[in-house]
Amino acid sequence: MRHFAFALSALSILFSADAALADKRVAFVVGNGSYKNVDPLPNPPIDAKAMASALRNVGFDVIEGSNLTRDGMTEKLLDFGRKAQGADVAVFFYAGHGISVNNINYLLPIDANLKSEMDVKLGAAINVETTLDQTMGDAKVKLVFLDACRDNPFAAKIRSSGSATRSVAVSSGLAEMKSGEGTLIAFATSPGQTALDGKSGSNSPFTRALLNNITTPGAEIQQAMTKVRAQVQDETNKGQLPWGHTNLIGAVYLNPDAQAQVAVAAASPTATMPAAATAGSDVELEFWRSIKDSNRPEELNAYISMYPNGQFKPLALARIAALQEAATAPRTAAPGVDKAVFTEEANQLTEDKIGLDKVKRRDVQRRLNGLGFDTQATGSFDAGTRGVITRWQAARGYPTSGYLNKAQHAALLTEVVALKEEPAPAPKPVRRQVQQQTYEEAPVVRRQAVPAPAPAIDPAGPGRFIGGVVGGFLNR
Repeated sequence: MRHFAFALSALSILFSADAALADKRVAFVVGNGSYKNVDPLPNPPIDAKAMASALRNVGFDVIEGSNLTRDGMTEKLLDFGRKAQGADVAVFFYAGHGISVNNINYLLPIDANLKSEMDVKLGAAINVETTLDQTMGDAKVKLVFLDACRDNPFAAKIRSSGSATRSVAVSSGLAEMKSGEGTLIAFATSPGQTALDGKSGSNSPFTRALLNNITTPGAEIQQAMTKVRAQVQDETNKGQLPWGHTNLIGAVYLNPDAQAQVAVAAASPTATMPAAATAGSDVELEFWRSIKDSNRPEELNAYISMYPNGQFKPLALARIAALQEAATAPRTAAPGVDKAVFTEEANQLTEDKIGLDKVKRRDVQRRLNGLGFDTQATGSFDAGTRGVITRWQAARGYPTSGYLNKAQHAALLTEVVALKEEPAPAPKPVRRQVQQQTYEEAPVVRRQAVPAPAPAIDPAGPGRFIGGVVGGFLNR
Protein backbone atom coordinates (compact mmCIF):
# COMPACT_ATOMS: atom_id res chain seq x y z
CA MET A 1 0.00 0.00 0.00
CA ARG A 2 2.85 2.35 0.77
CA HIS A 3 4.47 1.86 -2.64
CA PHE A 4 2.40 4.78 -3.94
CA ALA A 5 5.11 7.13 -2.66
CA PHE A 6 7.21 6.32 -5.73
CA ALA A 7 4.40 7.31 -8.08
CA LEU A 8 3.34 10.53 -6.40
CA SER A 9 2.91 13.56 -8.55
CA ALA A 10 5.79 15.31 -6.85
CA LEU A 11 9.37 16.31 -7.25
CA SER A 12 11.65 13.84 -5.53
CA ILE A 13 15.36 13.81 -4.71
CA LEU A 14 17.26 15.90 -7.25
CA PHE A 15 20.91 15.46 -7.97
CA SER A 16 23.56 15.98 -10.67
CA ALA A 17 25.91 13.34 -12.06
CA ASP A 18 28.96 15.56 -11.83
CA ALA A 19 28.45 16.85 -8.29
CA ALA A 20 27.54 15.66 -4.85
CA LEU A 21 23.89 14.71 -4.51
CA ALA A 22 21.54 17.43 -3.37
CA ASP A 23 21.15 17.73 0.36
CA LYS A 24 19.84 21.27 0.58
CA ARG A 25 16.65 21.67 -1.46
CA VAL A 26 14.61 24.86 -1.45
CA ALA A 27 11.52 25.68 -3.50
CA PHE A 28 9.36 28.72 -4.23
CA VAL A 29 5.80 27.70 -5.15
CA VAL A 30 3.09 30.31 -5.84
CA GLY A 31 -0.28 30.20 -7.62
CA ASN A 32 -2.18 33.43 -8.29
CA GLY A 33 -5.78 33.20 -9.43
CA SER A 34 -8.04 35.63 -7.51
CA TYR A 35 -7.14 38.73 -9.52
CA LYS A 36 -8.88 41.89 -8.38
CA ASN A 37 -8.90 43.89 -11.62
CA VAL A 38 -9.29 41.16 -14.27
CA ASP A 39 -11.14 37.87 -14.57
CA PRO A 40 -9.88 35.31 -12.03
CA LEU A 41 -8.12 32.05 -12.88
CA PRO A 42 -9.58 29.06 -11.00
CA ASN A 43 -6.69 26.59 -11.20
CA PRO A 44 -3.33 28.23 -10.25
CA PRO A 45 -3.87 27.95 -6.47
CA ILE A 46 -4.75 24.26 -6.94
CA ASP A 47 -1.63 23.73 -9.06
CA ALA A 48 0.54 25.41 -6.44
CA LYS A 49 -0.95 23.47 -3.54
CA ALA A 50 -0.32 20.13 -5.27
CA MET A 51 3.25 21.06 -6.17
CA ALA A 52 4.05 22.40 -2.69
CA SER A 53 2.72 19.29 -0.97
CA ALA A 54 4.72 17.09 -3.33
CA LEU A 55 7.94 18.95 -2.67
CA ARG A 56 7.49 18.86 1.08
CA ASN A 57 6.81 15.15 0.84
CA VAL A 58 10.40 14.57 -0.29
CA GLY A 59 12.10 17.01 2.07
CA PHE A 60 12.05 20.35 0.25
CA ASP A 61 11.91 23.51 2.29
CA VAL A 62 8.98 25.10 0.46
CA ILE A 63 8.11 28.78 0.51
CA GLU A 64 4.48 28.59 -0.56
CA GLY A 65 1.83 31.18 -1.37
CA SER A 66 -1.53 31.55 -3.11
CA ASN A 67 -3.27 34.68 -4.34
CA LEU A 68 -0.50 37.03 -3.30
CA THR A 69 -0.43 40.80 -3.69
CA ARG A 70 2.70 42.65 -4.79
CA ASP A 71 3.83 43.05 -1.20
CA GLY A 72 3.02 39.42 -0.44
CA MET A 73 5.07 38.14 -3.38
CA THR A 74 7.98 40.36 -2.43
CA GLU A 75 7.97 38.98 1.11
CA LYS A 76 7.94 35.37 -0.13
CA LEU A 77 10.70 36.05 -2.66
CA LEU A 78 12.94 37.62 -0.04
CA ASP A 79 12.47 34.55 2.17
CA PHE A 80 13.19 32.25 -0.77
CA GLY A 81 16.31 34.19 -1.72
CA ARG A 82 17.72 33.93 1.80
CA LYS A 83 17.08 30.18 2.05
CA ALA A 84 18.29 29.40 -1.48
CA GLN A 85 21.79 30.75 -0.83
CA GLY A 86 24.20 27.86 -1.27
CA ALA A 87 21.40 25.42 -2.10
CA ASP A 88 22.22 22.30 -4.07
CA VAL A 89 18.89 22.56 -5.84
CA ALA A 90 16.46 25.46 -6.07
CA VAL A 91 13.04 25.06 -7.69
CA PHE A 92 10.89 27.99 -8.85
CA PHE A 93 7.27 27.17 -9.74
CA TYR A 94 4.70 29.85 -10.62
CA ALA A 95 1.15 29.47 -11.94
CA GLY A 96 -0.95 32.50 -12.83
CA HIS A 97 -0.92 35.47 -15.16
CA GLY A 98 2.36 36.42 -16.81
CA ILE A 99 3.02 39.07 -19.46
CA SER A 100 5.77 40.16 -21.82
CA VAL A 101 6.45 43.84 -22.47
CA ASN A 102 9.25 44.73 -24.87
CA ASN A 103 10.51 41.12 -24.65
CA ILE A 104 10.84 41.25 -20.85
CA ASN A 105 8.75 38.79 -18.88
CA TYR A 106 6.78 39.72 -15.78
CA LEU A 107 4.62 37.82 -13.28
CA LEU A 108 1.43 39.45 -12.02
CA PRO A 109 0.36 39.75 -8.37
CA ILE A 110 -3.38 39.64 -7.78
CA ASP A 111 -3.57 43.41 -7.14
CA ALA A 112 -1.89 44.33 -10.43
CA ASN A 113 -3.68 47.09 -12.35
CA LEU A 114 -1.48 47.82 -15.34
CA LYS A 115 -2.45 50.78 -17.51
CA SER A 116 0.90 51.61 -19.07
CA GLU A 117 4.45 50.40 -19.54
CA MET A 118 5.40 52.68 -16.66
CA ASP A 119 3.12 50.77 -14.30
CA VAL A 120 4.85 47.55 -15.29
CA LYS A 121 8.41 48.78 -14.91
CA LEU A 122 7.92 50.75 -11.72
CA GLY A 123 7.01 47.76 -9.63
CA ALA A 124 3.41 46.72 -10.24
CA ALA A 125 4.67 43.45 -11.78
CA ILE A 126 7.51 41.04 -10.96
CA ASN A 127 10.45 41.00 -13.41
CA VAL A 128 11.16 37.29 -14.00
CA GLU A 129 14.80 37.50 -15.05
CA THR A 130 15.78 39.84 -12.24
CA THR A 131 13.89 37.71 -9.71
CA LEU A 132 15.54 34.45 -10.74
CA ASP A 133 18.98 36.03 -10.74
CA GLN A 134 18.56 37.56 -7.29
CA THR A 135 16.93 34.57 -5.58
CA MET A 136 18.47 31.49 -7.26
CA GLY A 137 21.77 32.74 -8.62
CA ASP A 138 23.80 31.03 -5.90
CA ALA A 139 22.17 27.58 -6.25
CA LYS A 140 24.04 24.75 -8.01
CA VAL A 141 21.03 23.38 -9.89
CA LYS A 142 18.14 25.66 -10.81
CA LEU A 143 14.83 24.35 -12.13
CA VAL A 144 12.24 26.91 -13.26
CA PHE A 145 8.67 25.97 -14.21
CA LEU A 146 6.45 28.82 -15.44
CA ASP A 147 2.80 27.93 -15.97
CA ALA A 148 2.19 31.60 -16.63
CA CYS A 149 1.51 32.02 -20.33
CA ARG A 150 -2.18 32.84 -20.07
CA ASP A 151 -3.49 35.57 -22.34
CA ASN A 152 -2.30 39.03 -21.28
CA PRO A 153 -5.36 40.72 -19.72
CA PHE A 154 -3.74 44.18 -19.76
CA ALA A 155 -2.35 44.08 -23.32
CA ALA A 156 -4.84 46.53 -24.86
CA LYS A 157 -4.40 49.15 -22.13
CA ILE A 158 -0.61 48.98 -22.23
CA ARG A 159 -0.51 49.23 -26.03
CA SER A 160 -2.86 52.22 -26.07
CA SER A 161 -0.66 54.04 -23.54
CA GLY A 162 2.32 54.17 -25.94
CA SER A 163 3.32 57.57 -27.28
CA ALA A 164 3.20 58.56 -30.92
CA THR A 165 6.99 58.30 -31.19
CA ARG A 166 7.54 55.12 -29.20
CA SER A 167 5.54 51.94 -29.52
CA VAL A 168 5.22 49.31 -26.80
CA ALA A 169 5.65 45.68 -27.80
CA VAL A 170 3.17 43.64 -25.78
CA SER A 171 2.98 39.91 -26.39
CA SER A 172 0.03 37.62 -25.68
CA GLY A 173 2.35 35.08 -24.03
CA LEU A 174 5.82 35.16 -22.50
CA ALA A 175 8.99 35.98 -24.40
CA GLU A 176 11.85 33.56 -24.99
CA MET A 177 14.42 33.32 -22.20
CA LYS A 178 17.89 31.78 -22.18
CA SER A 179 18.98 29.72 -19.21
CA GLY A 180 22.29 30.21 -17.49
CA GLU A 181 24.71 27.50 -16.42
CA GLY A 182 23.11 24.77 -14.35
CA THR A 183 19.60 25.99 -15.17
CA LEU A 184 16.52 24.54 -16.82
CA ILE A 185 13.63 26.86 -17.72
CA ALA A 186 10.33 25.32 -18.82
CA PHE A 187 7.35 27.29 -20.14
CA ALA A 188 3.79 26.01 -20.43
CA THR A 189 3.78 26.88 -24.14
CA SER A 190 5.93 28.31 -26.93
CA PRO A 191 7.16 31.94 -26.79
CA GLY A 192 4.46 34.44 -27.69
CA GLN A 193 1.71 31.82 -27.42
CA THR A 194 -0.98 31.40 -24.78
CA ALA A 195 -1.51 28.38 -22.57
CA LEU A 196 -4.72 26.82 -21.31
CA ASP A 197 -5.79 26.96 -17.68
CA GLY A 198 -7.60 23.65 -17.98
CA LYS A 199 -10.92 22.49 -16.62
CA SER A 200 -12.01 24.54 -13.63
CA GLY A 201 -11.18 22.83 -10.36
CA SER A 202 -8.34 20.70 -11.68
CA ASN A 203 -4.72 21.12 -12.69
CA SER A 204 -3.69 22.91 -15.85
CA PRO A 205 -2.48 20.67 -18.71
CA PHE A 206 1.14 21.75 -18.16
CA THR A 207 1.17 21.23 -14.38
CA ARG A 208 -0.63 17.91 -14.70
CA ALA A 209 1.94 16.72 -17.24
CA LEU A 210 4.79 17.80 -14.97
CA LEU A 211 3.36 15.85 -12.07
CA ASN A 212 2.70 12.79 -14.20
CA ASN A 213 6.15 12.55 -15.79
CA ILE A 214 8.96 14.07 -13.79
CA THR A 215 8.46 11.60 -10.93
CA THR A 216 9.03 8.41 -12.94
CA PRO A 217 11.76 6.47 -11.12
CA GLY A 218 15.06 6.78 -12.94
CA ALA A 219 13.85 9.37 -15.47
CA GLU A 220 16.37 12.08 -16.27
CA ILE A 221 14.78 15.53 -16.13
CA GLN A 222 15.36 16.43 -19.77
CA GLN A 223 13.89 13.11 -20.87
CA ALA A 224 10.95 13.71 -18.55
CA MET A 225 10.35 17.14 -20.12
CA THR A 226 10.17 15.49 -23.55
CA LYS A 227 7.29 13.38 -22.23
CA VAL A 228 5.70 16.48 -20.69
CA ARG A 229 5.62 18.18 -24.08
CA ALA A 230 4.12 15.11 -25.71
CA GLN A 231 1.38 14.77 -23.09
CA VAL A 232 0.37 18.43 -23.24
CA GLN A 233 0.28 18.42 -27.03
CA ASP A 234 -1.85 15.29 -27.04
CA GLU A 235 -4.21 16.53 -24.32
CA THR A 236 -4.77 19.89 -26.07
CA ASN A 237 -5.11 18.38 -29.56
CA LYS A 238 -1.85 20.03 -30.61
CA GLY A 239 -3.13 23.39 -29.42
CA GLN A 240 -0.34 23.86 -26.87
CA LEU A 241 3.29 22.79 -26.94
CA PRO A 242 5.50 23.45 -23.89
CA TRP A 243 8.85 25.05 -24.60
CA GLY A 244 12.05 25.13 -22.63
CA HIS A 245 15.73 26.00 -22.58
CA THR A 246 18.33 24.10 -20.63
CA ASN A 247 21.96 24.60 -19.76
CA LEU A 248 22.31 21.83 -17.22
CA ILE A 249 25.73 20.30 -16.74
CA GLY A 250 25.39 16.56 -16.31
CA ALA A 251 22.27 14.50 -15.75
CA VAL A 252 19.66 15.58 -13.25
CA TYR A 253 17.27 12.98 -11.93
CA LEU A 254 13.93 13.33 -10.18
CA ASN A 255 13.33 10.27 -8.02
CA PRO A 256 16.34 8.13 -9.03
CA ASP A 257 16.01 4.37 -9.19
CA ALA A 258 18.76 1.87 -8.40
CA GLN A 259 20.23 2.03 -11.90
CA ALA A 260 20.49 5.82 -11.74
CA GLN A 261 22.13 5.59 -8.33
CA VAL A 262 24.80 3.26 -9.72
CA ALA A 263 25.41 5.67 -12.61
CA VAL A 264 25.77 8.61 -10.27
CA ALA A 265 28.10 6.70 -7.96
CA ALA A 266 30.29 5.78 -10.94
CA ALA A 267 30.40 9.35 -12.20
CA SER A 268 31.06 10.77 -8.74
CA PRO A 269 32.67 8.17 -6.43
CA THR A 270 32.81 10.63 -3.55
CA ALA A 271 29.10 11.28 -3.66
CA THR A 272 26.98 9.76 -0.92
CA MET A 273 23.45 8.61 -1.61
CA PRO A 274 20.88 10.19 0.70
CA ALA A 275 18.38 8.02 2.50
CA ALA A 276 15.51 6.78 0.40
CA ALA A 277 12.28 8.71 0.62
CA THR A 278 9.66 7.12 2.84
CA ALA A 279 5.98 6.91 2.15
CA GLY A 280 5.43 10.31 3.71
CA SER A 281 2.41 9.34 5.83
CA ASP A 282 2.81 12.42 8.00
CA VAL A 283 2.63 14.67 4.95
CA GLU A 284 -0.38 12.79 3.60
CA LEU A 285 -2.12 13.13 6.96
CA GLU A 286 -1.41 16.85 7.09
CA PHE A 287 -2.71 17.26 3.54
CA TRP A 288 -5.90 15.38 4.40
CA ARG A 289 -6.47 17.41 7.55
CA SER A 290 -6.18 20.62 5.54
CA ILE A 291 -8.98 19.65 3.10
CA LYS A 292 -11.14 17.04 4.84
CA ASP A 293 -13.83 19.60 5.77
CA SER A 294 -13.65 21.43 2.47
CA ASN A 295 -16.80 22.09 0.46
CA ARG A 296 -14.78 22.38 -2.75
CA PRO A 297 -14.65 19.10 -4.75
CA GLU A 298 -11.52 20.29 -6.56
CA GLU A 299 -9.54 20.29 -3.31
CA LEU A 300 -10.68 16.76 -2.49
CA ASN A 301 -9.84 15.68 -6.04
CA ALA A 302 -6.39 17.19 -5.57
CA TYR A 303 -5.85 14.81 -2.65
CA ILE A 304 -6.93 11.83 -4.76
CA SER A 305 -4.60 12.90 -7.57
CA MET A 306 -1.71 13.26 -5.16
CA TYR A 307 -2.44 10.03 -3.27
CA PRO A 308 -4.22 7.64 -5.66
CA ASN A 309 -3.80 4.82 -3.11
CA GLY A 310 -4.08 7.04 -0.05
CA GLN A 311 -5.65 5.78 3.15
CA PHE A 312 -8.29 8.54 3.05
CA LYS A 313 -9.30 8.05 -0.58
CA PRO A 314 -12.66 6.35 0.30
CA LEU A 315 -13.56 9.25 2.58
CA ALA A 316 -12.61 11.77 -0.09
CA LEU A 317 -14.73 10.00 -2.71
CA ALA A 318 -17.69 9.81 -0.33
CA ARG A 319 -17.46 13.51 0.46
CA ILE A 320 -17.20 14.42 -3.22
CA ALA A 321 -20.33 12.37 -3.93
CA ALA A 322 -22.20 14.12 -1.09
CA LEU A 323 -21.15 17.54 -2.36
CA GLN A 324 -22.23 16.68 -5.90
CA GLU A 325 -25.59 15.46 -4.63
CA ALA A 326 -26.05 18.64 -2.64
CA ALA A 327 -25.08 20.72 -5.67
CA THR A 328 -27.75 19.10 -7.84
CA ALA A 329 -30.48 19.33 -5.18
CA PRO A 330 -32.91 22.22 -5.67
CA ARG A 331 -31.96 25.20 -3.59
CA THR A 332 -34.22 28.05 -2.68
CA ALA A 333 -33.20 31.46 -1.49
CA ALA A 334 -34.97 33.42 1.22
CA PRO A 335 -37.77 35.76 0.10
CA GLY A 336 -36.31 38.82 -1.53
CA VAL A 337 -32.90 37.22 -2.07
CA ASP A 338 -31.58 36.63 -5.57
CA LYS A 339 -31.03 32.94 -6.43
CA ALA A 340 -27.70 34.02 -7.92
CA VAL A 341 -26.41 33.93 -4.36
CA PHE A 342 -25.65 30.24 -5.02
CA THR A 343 -23.66 30.83 -8.21
CA GLU A 344 -22.16 34.32 -8.35
CA GLU A 345 -18.55 34.55 -7.21
CA ALA A 346 -17.52 37.28 -4.78
CA ASN A 347 -14.25 39.20 -4.73
CA GLN A 348 -12.85 42.56 -3.67
CA LEU A 349 -14.58 44.34 -6.55
CA THR A 350 -18.03 42.94 -5.80
CA GLU A 351 -17.61 43.81 -2.13
CA ASP A 352 -16.54 47.36 -2.94
CA LYS A 353 -19.74 47.82 -4.96
CA ILE A 354 -21.84 47.17 -1.85
CA GLY A 355 -20.43 50.31 -0.24
CA LEU A 356 -19.76 48.94 3.22
CA ASP A 357 -18.54 51.68 5.52
CA LYS A 358 -17.16 50.95 8.97
CA VAL A 359 -20.63 50.88 10.56
CA LYS A 360 -21.97 48.40 7.99
CA ARG A 361 -18.87 46.22 8.26
CA ARG A 362 -19.35 46.14 11.99
CA ASP A 363 -22.98 45.13 11.43
CA VAL A 364 -21.84 42.24 9.22
CA GLN A 365 -19.43 41.09 11.90
CA ARG A 366 -22.10 41.28 14.62
CA ARG A 367 -24.53 39.28 12.48
CA LEU A 368 -21.95 36.59 11.77
CA ASN A 369 -21.15 36.49 15.47
CA GLY A 370 -24.84 36.11 16.31
CA LEU A 371 -25.07 33.18 13.89
CA GLY A 372 -22.29 31.37 15.71
CA PHE A 373 -19.39 32.41 13.47
CA ASP A 374 -17.28 34.06 16.13
CA THR A 375 -15.49 37.24 15.14
CA GLN A 376 -14.74 40.64 16.63
CA ALA A 377 -16.97 43.55 15.65
CA THR A 378 -14.16 45.96 14.82
CA GLY A 379 -15.51 47.42 11.58
CA SER A 380 -12.43 46.17 9.74
CA PHE A 381 -12.37 43.00 7.62
CA ASP A 382 -9.02 41.53 8.62
CA ALA A 383 -7.76 38.02 7.87
CA GLY A 384 -9.77 36.61 10.76
CA THR A 385 -13.01 38.08 9.47
CA ARG A 386 -12.25 36.85 5.95
CA GLY A 387 -11.91 33.35 7.33
CA VAL A 388 -15.22 33.65 9.18
CA ILE A 389 -16.97 34.89 6.01
CA THR A 390 -15.53 31.90 4.15
CA ARG A 391 -16.91 29.48 6.76
CA TRP A 392 -20.32 31.15 6.59
CA GLN A 393 -20.32 30.94 2.79
CA ALA A 394 -19.39 27.27 2.89
CA ALA A 395 -22.09 26.49 5.45
CA ARG A 396 -24.73 28.16 3.26
CA GLY A 397 -23.58 26.56 -0.01
CA TYR A 398 -22.43 29.87 -1.49
CA PRO A 399 -19.22 30.21 -3.52
CA THR A 400 -16.45 30.64 -0.97
CA SER A 401 -13.92 33.47 -1.24
CA GLY A 402 -13.97 35.40 2.02
CA TYR A 403 -15.48 38.39 0.19
CA LEU A 404 -19.11 39.44 -0.21
CA ASN A 405 -21.28 40.44 -3.15
CA LYS A 406 -24.66 42.13 -3.13
CA ALA A 407 -26.62 38.87 -3.22
CA GLN A 408 -24.69 37.35 -0.33
CA HIS A 409 -24.92 40.53 1.72
CA ALA A 410 -28.68 40.65 1.15
CA ALA A 411 -28.94 37.00 2.18
CA LEU A 412 -27.03 37.69 5.38
CA LEU A 413 -29.38 40.55 6.24
CA THR A 414 -32.41 38.24 5.94
CA GLU A 415 -31.05 35.70 8.43
CA VAL A 416 -32.52 35.89 11.91
CA VAL A 417 -29.67 36.90 14.15
CA ALA A 418 -29.64 37.13 17.91
CA LEU A 419 -27.41 40.15 18.03
CA LYS A 420 -25.42 40.26 21.18
CA GLU A 421 -26.07 43.50 22.96
CA GLU A 422 -22.94 45.29 24.00
CA PRO A 423 -22.78 46.39 27.64
CA ALA A 424 -23.97 49.95 28.12
CA PRO A 425 -21.29 52.39 29.25
CA ALA A 426 -21.22 53.07 32.97
CA PRO A 427 -23.18 56.22 33.92
CA LYS A 428 -21.07 59.25 34.57
CA PRO A 429 -20.93 60.18 38.27
CA VAL A 430 -22.46 63.58 37.68
CA ARG A 431 -23.75 64.14 41.21
CA ARG A 432 -20.47 63.07 42.75
CA GLN A 433 -18.62 65.52 40.55
CA VAL A 434 -21.01 68.31 41.42
CA GLN A 435 -20.77 67.62 45.10
CA GLN A 436 -17.00 67.47 44.95
CA GLN A 437 -16.89 70.71 43.02
CA THR A 438 -19.28 72.35 45.52
CA TYR A 439 -17.19 71.13 48.42
CA GLU A 440 -14.01 72.49 46.94
CA GLU A 441 -15.32 75.70 45.52
CA ALA A 442 -18.01 76.69 48.00
CA PRO A 443 -15.66 78.49 50.42
CA VAL A 444 -14.45 80.78 47.63
CA VAL A 445 -17.95 81.61 46.46
CA ARG A 446 -19.25 82.25 49.94
CA ARG A 447 -16.77 85.03 50.45
CA GLN A 448 -18.38 86.91 47.57
CA ALA A 449 -21.99 85.80 48.08
CA VAL A 450 -24.78 87.91 49.60
CA PRO A 451 -25.89 86.54 53.00
CA ALA A 452 -28.85 84.22 52.72
CA PRO A 453 -32.28 85.61 53.74
CA ALA A 454 -33.77 84.59 57.10
CA PRO A 455 -35.58 81.25 57.23
CA ALA A 456 -38.77 82.91 58.31
CA ILE A 457 -38.95 84.85 55.06
CA ASP A 458 -37.77 82.06 52.74
CA PRO A 459 -37.70 78.52 54.21
CA ALA A 460 -36.05 77.16 51.02
CA GLY A 461 -33.18 79.57 51.37
CA PRO A 462 -30.39 77.13 52.38
CA GLY A 463 -31.11 74.84 49.44
CA ARG A 464 -31.36 77.78 47.07
CA PHE A 465 -28.03 79.10 48.40
CA ILE A 466 -26.21 75.82 47.59
CA GLY A 467 -27.89 75.70 44.21
CA GLY A 468 -26.70 79.24 43.53
CA VAL A 469 -23.17 78.31 44.49
CA VAL A 470 -23.16 75.32 42.12
CA GLY A 471 -24.79 77.29 39.34
CA GLY A 472 -22.27 80.08 39.76
CA PHE A 473 -19.40 77.60 39.57
CA LEU A 474 -20.78 75.86 36.47
CA ASN A 475 -21.34 79.16 34.70
CA ARG A 476 -17.72 80.19 35.11
